[in-house]
Amino acid sequence: MAMLLTKRAFLSVALIGALVACGSGTPPTPRGAESVAVNRYLWAASLDVLSFLPVQTADPFTGVITTGFGTPPGSGRAYRATVQVKDPAMDARSLNVSLLTRNGPVAVETERAVTDAILARARQLRIADGAL
Repeated sequence: MAMLLTKRAFLSVALIGALVACGSGTPPTPRGAESVAVNRYLWAASLDVLSFLPVQTADPFTGVITTGFGTPPGSGRAYRATVQVKDPAMDARSLNVSLLTRNGPVAVETERAVTDAILARARQLRIADGAL
């Protein structure tokens, strides 16, 4: 009987040790303590340049902004955008812009023009902030 209890105790300790070893060693970060990993100038410039579009979601933790359909001033065509700021660097590679019309994707040149407008506005915001 004592041998059976010793085996069970040893097995219990071994299982607990295995479970403890599975942990990462660092506690999870609470949602409120996360840092924003996107470039603030690209983020603000994206919202500024696309201000004619109604924002549906804007999550600075993932860097994604999605909008509903809206018509830019002086145009009769409605657009919808999804913007992702992927990196804290202020770089064109940090920005991904996707535009749609009600008939489907827009021309690559149109997306590039909007991306360039966002990058130019981000530079203006950074200069105005004195961050150069």
